[in-house]
Amino acid sequence: MRHLLRVVGTWLEARLCLSDSLWPMLVHPIPKAVAGPMGWWYIFGSAAITLLMIQIVTGVGLALVYVPAADQAYESLLFLNYEQPLGWFLRALHYYARSGMVVLLLVHMAQVFLHGAYKYPRELTWVIGVFLLLLTLGMFFSGQILRWDPDAYWGLAVAGSMAGRVPVAGPWIVTLLLGGPVIGGNSLSRFFTLHVFVIPALLLLSLALHLWLVIKKGISAPPIPGQTVNPTTYDAEYEQELKTGVPFLGEAMQKDVFFSALVVIVVVALAAVWGPKGPTAPPNPILGGANPRPEWPFLWLFGLLSISPPESETFIILVFPVILIVGLFLVPFISNRGERAPTRRPLAIIAVCLIFMVLSTLTYQGVTAPWSPQMSAWSGEPIPVEIVRSCGPRQLQGALVFQNKNCRNCHALKGSGGQRGPDLTLVGDRLTADQLVDQVSNGTPGGGNMPAYGAQIGPNEMTALVEFLTNLRLKQANAEMVTASIKTKE
Repeated sequence: MRHLLRVVGTWLEARLCLSDSLWPMLVHPIPKAVAGPMGWWYIFGSAAITLLMIQIVTGVGLALVYVPAADQAYESLLFLNYEQPLGWFLRALHYYARSGMVVLLLVHMAQVFLHGAYKYPRELTWVIGVFLLLLTLGMFFSGQILRWDPDAYWGLAVAGSMAGRVPVAGPWIVTLLLGGPVIGGNSLSRFFTLHVFVIPALLLLSLALHLWLVIKKGISAPPIPGQTVNPTTYDAEYEQELKTGVPFLGEAMQKDVFFSALVVIVVVALAAVWGPKGPTAPPNPILGGANPRPEWPFLWLFGLLSISPPESETFIILVFPVILIVGLFLVPFISNRGERAPTRRPLAIIAVCLIFMVLSTLTYQGVTAPWSPQMSAWSGEPIPVEIVRSCGPRQLQGALVFQNKNCRNCHALKGSGGQRGPDLTLVGDRLTADQLVDQVSNGTPGGGNMPAYGAQIGPNEMTALVEFLTNLRLKQANAEMVTASIKTKE
C-alpha cells in the first residue's frame, strides 16, 4: 500500500507540480516569536477558516435536500429535522459553525487591532479582513431568510423597509432585494442564490487574496514596547528578522491545528446538544403569536432601535452602520506607523473594551426587548365597547374582521392596541375607501412592514372592514362636535 501511494503521489506531482507551489507556502518563514508562547495570539484566523470549510461541506449536503420554493422550503426543513437521517445534526453543525466563525473573526480583528498588525505594510490585509467580516454577516442574514419562518419573513420585511429609505434608489433596491414589490417565492430564490453561490464565491475569493497578502507581506511579529513602525525602514528590518525566523510548518502550525480541532469539538458538541435552530412556524404574515427578531450578530442594532426615539430611526438604519463600516476600513490609513504594543496604546485597549461592552449590552437589550416597543394588545383583548356600541350590522362585521384577523396586534383604536403600525381611529381622514381596500389587499409598497391580506380577507369581509374603519372617522367627528357643543353651552 505504501509503495502504491508513493507511485500515485509521484504521478500526480509530475503533472500538478504541487511541491513547487504549495510547499513554499507551508514552509515560508515567520518571526521566531510567533512560534513561541506569543503564538497563541495568532490562532483565531486559522480556526475561522476551519469553520468556513465545515460550512461549505455541510452546506452542500443541505442543498441536496433543501427546496428553495415558497411552498416547499418550510416542509423541506422539517424533513431534514425529523425524517432525513442526521439531517438535524447537519443543520445544527452548519449553524453553529457559522456562529463560531463570526465570533472568531471578531476576536481575530480585535487581536490584530490591539497588536497594531494592521499598520504598514499590511493595510490591504486589514481591508480584505473587513470585507470577510461583512461577507460572513451577509451569509448569516441570508441563512436566516432560508429558514422561511416568521423570523425570516419579518426579517426580510424589515430589511426591505430599511432599504426603501435609501434616497432615490430605495424602490429599485427593494425590488432587486425582494425580486418584486412583495415578499414571495422570488425573494426566497434570490436569497438562496446569494447564500449558496454569490456570497460564498466572494468569500472564497477574498479569503484567497487575504492569505496571499499574509504570505507575501508576512505575519507581523509580536509587538515590543518601544519598537515602532517606520515605513521607510520597516521592510529592511522585517527581512532581517526573518533571517532568524522559523518555517510556518512547525510549532506555529501545531498551535493552529490544536486550537482548530478544539473549536471543531466545541461546535460539534453544541450541535449535538442544542440541535438545529428553527424553523419555528410557517411564514404566515398574519400569525398572531409571532415575535420575530434578527439573528444574534444583528441583535445589537435591534436593541439600539428599541431604546432610540422614532425620529432617529433613519439615521440608525442608514447612516450609523455606514459610519461604522467606513471607520473600520479607514483604521490602517489613519494610523499606519508608530507604536504597536498595546501597553503603549491605551486608547486602543479602551476602544476595544468599550466596543465589546456596548455590543454586549445592546445585544442583551435586543434579546429582552419586545419586537415592537409597545406590544401589549393581542387580539384576545376586545375592541373598546365605546367604539362598537353604535355600530350597525355591517360595521359590527367589520369590527369582527379587525379583531379575528389580528389587526389589533399591530394597530390601535383610540390608543388601545398594538404600536407596530399607526393608530387607525382617524384613518378615514387620510385614506379613501378605495385606498383602504388597496392598502389592506396589497400591503405596504416595496415590501414594507404592512403585509398583504388580499388572500386572507374575502370581498364581503373587506367591504365590512372598510366600512367599519371609515365609520370611526364619522363617530370621532360627531363626538368632537358634541363635546364642542357642550363646552359652548357651558
